[in-house]
Amino acid sequence: LISLTKTKSSQAQHRPQAWKILLGYLPTNKTRRTQTLKRKRLEYLDIIKQHYDISDNTRTNAEQETLRQVLVDVPRTAPDVPLFRNDLVRQSLSRLLYIWACRHPASSYVQGINDLATPLIAVFLSEFYDNQRSSRSNGSDGGGTSVGVNNGGGSSMHESIHEGSVLDGSVMDDLALEDLKNVEADVYWCLTNLLAGIQDHYTSDQPGVQRMVMRLEDLVNRMDGELTHHLRSVGVEFIQFAFRWMNCLLLREFKLECVIRLWDTYLSEGDGAGFALGFETFHVYVCAAFLCQFSGLLRNMEFDELFGFMQNVPTSDWTDNEIEVLLSQAFVLSTLFHGSDAHLNGQGR
Repeated sequence: LISLTKTKSSQAQHRPQAWKILLGYLPTNKTRRTQTLKRKRLEYLDIIKQHYDISDNTRTNAEQETLRQVLVDVPRTAPDVPLFRNDLVRQSLSRLLYIWACRHPASSYVQGINDLATPLIAVFLSEFYDNQRSSRSNGSDGGGTSVGVNNGGGSSMHESIHEGSVLDGSVMDDLALEDLKNVEADVYWCLTNLLAGIQDHYTSDQPGVQRMVMRLEDLVNRMDGELTHHLRSVGVEFIQFAFRWMNCLLLREFKLECVIRLWDTYLSEGDGAGFALGFETFHVYVCAAFLCQFSGLLRNMEFDELFGFMQNVPTSDWTDNEIEVLLSQAFVLSTLFHGSDAHLNGQGR
C-alpha cells in the first residue's frame, strides 16, 4: 500500500482508496470496507440532522458565528479551480466544515482548515471523473490523470486546471446527488482523522503551527546561515511567511495538482508511526528545501521586494517534475538530520 501511493502509473486509479486507508478511514481488511463505508456514511447523515438541518434559532451564538465565517471563507477557497466554484461543491464543503467545528469545540473552525479539505474533495471525486471519461471516450483517452498531476511539458496553470482533470468541474455535470453525499461523508471523516493527527495546529494560538515555524527557522539556519542572516538583517521574520506554509500546508503556494502529489508522500511517510509524521515533521523539510531553492535570489532582495516575493512565490508553472525534485531534496534533508531532535528543537547548538 505504501508503494502504491509512490507509483506514478497507479496514482490516479488507486489514489482515492489508498488515501482512505492511509488516513485510517477504511480498514486494511478488504472484506470489511463496504460495510465500513455504509456505516460511516449513515452516521454522517445522522450528524447532519443533529447539527446542520436545524433552525438557526437553536444554534448558539458561537455556532452562528462559526457558520458565518465558514460561509465567508468557502467562496474564497481555491477560487482559481473551477471545481470549487460549483455551488453544490461549495454547499458540501460549507456543511462538512461547520459540522466538524461543532463537534470539535476545543479548536472549532480556523481559517486554513477549509483549504485542507480541497485535496480530499478533488481526489475522492476523481473516481467518478474517471468513470465518466471512460464512458465518453470508450477508453480512447488514456494519457491523462484524473487530478491533473502531470509530468512536465510546462503547461500553464490555466490549462492544467481546465483541461483533462477532475478540477475542471465537469464531473459535477453528471454526478448523482447520492454520490456527492457519499463523497462529502468520506471527506468529513478523512478530514477529521487528518486534523486529529495535527490537532494542536488549530487549537488556541495554534501552538503546533508556531512550533513548525520555529523548527523551519532552526533548520534553515543550519542549512543556509547566510540566508537566515539576510532575512533577519532586512527585518523579515520567518513567522511572516512560514505561518501560512504550515497553517495551509503549502496549499496557497502550489497548484492543487502539486499539493495532491505532496500528500501522496506525506500520507506514506508515517511508516507505521502514523501519517501525522508526514504532515508535521516531513513538511518542515519540504518547506526548508522549498525556501532554500530561492536563496540566491532572496539574498539580493531588500525588505519590500523580498516580502512581496514570499507572498507570491513563482510556482504557477510547476509540474510533477518540480515536486519530485522538491520531495527528493526534502528526503535528503530528513536523512541527514534524522536521529537528532536538536535541529528541530533549537537545542544542541
